[in-house]
Amino acid sequence: MIDVPLSALEVAMVQAGARAADTLRDTAEFARRLDDLGYLRLWYAEHHHSPAIGAFPPVVLTAHAAASTSSIRLGSGGVLAPNHAPIMLAEQFGTLAALHPDRIDLGIGRGPGTFDEPTARALRRGAGPATDDEYRDDVAETLRFLVDEVALGPLPEPWLLASSTAGAALAAELGLPLAFAHHIRPDNTLAALDHYREHFSPSRWCGRPRVLVCVETVCAETQEEAVHLAGPMDVVKAGLLKGRGDIPFPTPEEAAAHSFTPEEARALTGFRAQQAHGSPEIVDKRLRELVDVTGADELMLVTPVYALADRLRSYELVRQHVMLPTAPQLP
Repeated sequence: MIDVPLSALEVAMVQAGARAADTLRDTAEFARRLDDLGYLRLWYAEHHHSPAIGAFPPVVLTAHAAASTSSIRLGSGGVLAPNHAPIMLAEQFGTLAALHPDRIDLGIGRGPGTFDEPTARALRRGAGPATDDEYRDDVAETLRFLVDEVALGPLPEPWLLASSTAGAALAAELGLPLAFAHHIRPDNTLAALDHYREHFSPSRWCGRPRVLVCVETVCAETQEEAVHLAGPMDVVKAGLLKGRGDIPFPTPEEAAAHSFTPEEARALTGFRAQQAHGSPEIVDKRLRELVDVTGADELMLVTPVYALADRLRSYELVRQHVMLPTAPQLP
């Protein structure tokens, strides 16, 4: 079993043929169930203009979930700094932290949250992608506004999201906990974490390096069922490999009938080998191996499967077979 806390990332997949309102209903039920199961935290990701992922602002989902749960930590994983004024982020998450003390996280990332260039420019009010210096200034300003301007009392816990060594370096420089997107760029994980730990500077936010690793996890009763459930996301990923973000999220049956090119099949096989798909025994083994090799203080599981019942069952199986009976908490 895993001896580090386990958390969850919600990416709000919109089922093909379903309404976004149905996805919102599912996210609320998902939060309540994870609270009951004893997961440490639940984060919401920012996405825009995708048929497969709902464009639901993390701050809104966080507020909604916080009102109907009691103990699970909630927040953004992440809210994307280039798309928002720093003072607005500080006000929004500062208010949430005041309303729900010691339960709110502010995970900040850099990407645009879309593969569509007109949408990215609309989010930036016509500006191009943020430079390294602009991104650093946005993160630093958000933290400053939290302390100096908002000052509502309890503060949200800030995290920096990264999928590269550059992002890890900024987290180290600013003295922030690091949430690393192993589920997006697994080949970058070890080098980025080594750099972060070697160059970390303590701050008011974090006195020592703290690492959360996010891993794609699909747990089912059998290996075959886990492969079946992971199929829809494989189709979406194959589209992303071609630079296409307009692929709908298909049913498992539609995904099973999808033909992948040899190149796509190789890439998907390589990716799955670094994640945690399979029966409870296989998932337990792979998650323990990931903790051992990364030294992670916490794992965050993302489970992009088609039906809410199957997604919840994955987290239930992990709770039963992988998580310690008394879930460990971070100091």
